[in-house]
Amino acid sequence: MKIAELISGYEKFKDTKFKKYENKFLDLVKNGQHPKVLFIACSDSRVNPTLITDAEPGELFVLRNIGNFVPPFAPDNDYHATAAGIEYATSILNVTDIIVCGHSHCGAIETMYTKVTDINLVHVKKWLELGLDAKNYVTNKISKDISEEEKLELTEKISVLFQLKNLLTYPDVQRRVDEGELFLRAWYYRLGTGELEYFNTESGEYESMLGSK
Repeated sequence: MKIAELISGYEKFKDTKFKKYENKFLDLVKNGQHPKVLFIACSDSRVNPTLITDAEPGELFVLRNIGNFVPPFAPDNDYHATAAGIEYATSILNVTDIIVCGHSHCGAIETMYTKVTDINLVHVKKWLELGLDAKNYVTNKISKDISEEEKLELTEKISVLFQLKNLLTYPDVQRRVDEGELFLRAWYYRLGTGELEYFNTESGEYESMLGSK
């Protein structure tokens, strides 16, 4: 998509979609945002949280980064956008649910199985370390006969569970989970089919979102 197409898209938004939601936007300005869900997704341009969930303005507080990773709580870090967003959503917005949504064909997960040598990717290389626990877990558990595609999908799914574990290192997240005020959810989105799965803690498996209400 070129810049001219983005501008054209904005014009269409202003003429149609903004008018459709104008009263909602005015209410959000007047009364502030009160989303109930923090949605942590990958920066991958093929993953669109509001499109997938059909959410309206003000309903999702969205954080996106490469690999939908969650850095562990580390107060000595000088700057950390994802950590700041988690704290804000949990302690200020008081969301009731945090969703970490992984997806198929994830470049971050695939790159973890290769060696990053480009000197211009120093931050990417460091960031991918947040997925190493999942990679090591899968590497130690899988059969040698498993296909590359199966290995990557399993790593994508397992990684989401490790990110939920990292969420519990945040004091307010742990406290609110313990008090039954906050629920952590693992989702997995298939790019090619539009299928959405959730991790069922009772079965220990990812299952179809359809019919899960």
